[in-house]
Amino acid sequence: MIPPLAERLRPQTLDQYIGQEHLVAPGAIIRRMIDSGNVSSFILWGPPGVGKTTLARIIANTTESPFYILSAVNSGVKEVREVIERCRADARSMFTKGRPILFIDEIHRFSKSQQDSLLGAVEDGTVTLIGATTENPSFEVIRPLLSRAQVYTLRPLEAPELQRLLDHALADDEILSKRDVQVKETTALFRFSGGDARKLLNILDLLDKSTPAGQPMVISDEVITRQLQENPAAYDKKGEMHYDIISAFIKSIRGSDPDAAIYWLARMIAGGEDPEFIARRLVIVAAEDIGLANPNGLLLANTTYDVIRKIGMPEGRIPLAECVVYLATSPKSNSAYKAIDAALAEVRRSGDLPVPLHIRNAPTSLMKEMGYGADYKYAHDYPGNFVVQQFRPDAIRDMVFWHPCSNPAEDRSAALQAQRWGTNYRKP
Repeated sequence: MIPPLAERLRPQTLDQYIGQEHLVAPGAIIRRMIDSGNVSSFILWGPPGVGKTTLARIIANTTESPFYILSAVNSGVKEVREVIERCRADARSMFTKGRPILFIDEIHRFSKSQQDSLLGAVEDGTVTLIGATTENPSFEVIRPLLSRAQVYTLRPLEAPELQRLLDHALADDEILSKRDVQVKETTALFRFSGGDARKLLNILDLLDKSTPAGQPMVISDEVITRQLQENPAAYDKKGEMHYDIISAFIKSIRGSDPDAAIYWLARMIAGGEDPEFIARRLVIVAAEDIGLANPNGLLLANTTYDVIRKIGMPEGRIPLAECVVYLATSPKSNSAYKAIDAALAEVRRSGDLPVPLHIRNAPTSLMKEMGYGADYKYAHDYPGNFVVQQFRPDAIRDMVFWHPCSNPAEDRSAALQAQRWGTNYRKP
């Protein structure tokens, strides 16, 4: 049986690997680890089809390390311990060159006890752990394991990288290289790929199999769109549809359309989407888009996430729907989101500006003699628990980051700030 195109073209070396230049280009962190032969434990975080598994295999091949794979979907604590024992035997063997590498796919699906079972082997150097996850590790990976493994973010492939992959497939694949392939347009191909290399290759595979032998295989926007509409199985919850629907879902909430938001929620539930993933998106949208206009939105979203973890599905659809309707019908504000991004941009621009002396901590007598904390005014000693004083570094003393949006809650906050700070507080 001929393997799928994605498997036929799986890279074997870094030179064949496409994308993730920030990690694998000469001088980048993972390239340096491979070149030195000293690979430390890390977690690869990124969407499907960007090369997480392939990169782990390349590292093992290049460093000549024993390579073990566990999938969090079908492996328990017993399987983890058995693999670790095999790794210990490898580590003791005089024939083993590199430290054994344990690759865990979908590590975010490991329970706490499963993750705990890895700690000792990672800490004592029995194994080099490489985890792969499509979910934010800070939500799904226990803190002790995160402290022992760096997290590296993999990015969706961009158009130039997808073009390189397309060119490589047409020129070097044992089947496609022998076909008459006419590339007319790539916009639809790249859009439906969604930055996912495997998705692009699967679409090419579909196109190859649906084009009769002896006829030209045409790659155009019209052909790609028609083929994918006629083959809905080409979509999957981890690929293009996953990202398109969650995008439509979030934008419907942001746009205050509860009916659209409920529809996209239903699409995700019917498609088997992870309910915890949906709940996490609700926490994010509550903070980013509802924000200070209705802080209760974040409380409800966080509670919904906790409830989903407790009761699961199908009952979980009810609190999810409640939260979706509440957030979609709430007043909206992104002022906090914009404020922190503006402040981070300023920190990148101006660096580590000194803290004003009067608000520095002064735990020692020497610090007090140097003026640390001198002339600080304790707000609670003044009427209304407020007194004007400078809290920002001199270089940005007049800079404003928070610009309130127009809604009742922030109008009240803005009026109070204007009363407190007068001309030192400005709305845009």
